Amino acid sequence: MNSPEHTDLYDLVIIGAGPAGMTAAVYAARKGLQVLVISKDIGGQVNWTTLVENYMGFEEIQGPRLMEKFREQMQDEKVVYREDEVSQVQVQMQRKAESVFAVTGRKSGTQYGRAVIIATGKRPRSLGVPGEEKFRGKGVSFCSTCDAPLFRDAVVAVVGGGNSGAQAVIDLLGVNARQVNLITEFDLTADQVLLERVLKDERVEVYRYHQVKEIMGDRMVQGLRVVDRSGETRDLPVAGVFIEIGLEPNTEFLDILDKSAHGEVLVDCHCRTNIRGIFAAGDATIIPEKQIIIAAGEGAKAAIQAWKYLMRQSPANEGTGGSLVSAGI
Repeated sequence: MNSPEHTDLYDLVIIGAGPAGMTAAVYAARKGLQVLVISKDIGGQVNWTTLVENYMGFEEIQGPRLMEKFREQMQDEKVVYREDEVSQVQVQMQRKAESVFAVTGRKSGTQYGRAVIIATGKRPRSLGVPGEEKFRGKGVSFCSTCDAPLFRDAVVAVVGGGNSGAQAVIDLLGVNARQVNLITEFDLTADQVLLERVLKDERVEVYRYHQVKEIMGDRMVQGLRVVDRSGETRDLPVAGVFIEIGLEPNTEFLDILDKSAHGEVLVDCHCRTNIRGIFAAGDATIIPEKQIIIAAGEGAKAAIQAWKYLMRQSPANEGTGGSLVSAGI
């Protein structure tokens, strides 16, 4: 596929190596495409999940282990992988020739692809309160899978009443935290099976309809200030705060793509974006229900659609005029 203009030209460049990105890579490689995957890590959010119990084929499996299996399968297909963070995507429209997409990494420079799949996933949303940044890594955590063992026999707080918050509570109970204060601005919204495990444990204290106002401490976290709907404020002595209030998409560098008000890439049912030749899959898109199995399925679909797009490519694209549109941060 290499050309005199682009010595690093791939059929398909996939940005992201979570369930969507790695599944897309396997499907594309099995279609005979030359595939490059660029990602700052392998596995993404699934690496933060202690136990996965709803991925078909496994009654239960550790999140990092499931992603290791994805990685092994991707490697078996001879997919090229580069560990890097993408900072820019450019779309070069060549007159009387196919489109070429330039994907620039912060470390690896620019690679080129005839098609691109965006599978950059999401990252934890922050509270934006005093003390959050000051104590990040000093008692403030966004990853219970990573940090729960540090709080054995400690009093801690989990902020967030959804599935990720409930799972964080379960992780902390699993390492024998002395007490877990579960704080949610609204009511609990986690799946019933998770709530049953959380609420039956006497070590869990639930603060519904409370907002976090400040994370306090000296060199490390020592407390949490919360306020309820009536305006009553109380301070909770805690040694750790696990923030689990949702995720936001890693799409800031994609200014050329149409996105929702929440920053998710707009796609149709074929994973197509507003730019011909760029597809998107997984949690970075507007597709509802952010689940591993859904992301993997969308990755497979995006790869098939990218392959069909490439098969339809012709020496045409006339009238495009050689314009260059770039997106960067």
